[in-house]
Amino acid sequence: MLLVLLVILIPFGAGFGLDVLWWVAIAVLVVWLLGFFMRSGSGRRYRW
Repeated sequence: MLLVLLVILIPFGAGFGLDVLWWVAIAVLVVWLLGFFMRSGSGRRYRW
């Protein structure tokens, strides 16, 4: 999966790749925060 993403991103150049990496990092952070709040709110059902 990661190799496929790298192969797709290489032709677009480093600038586009870095932009995508920023969006991916933001998405991961949002998902982690949602999981953290859901865990603390609903009695530690989720393990992160």
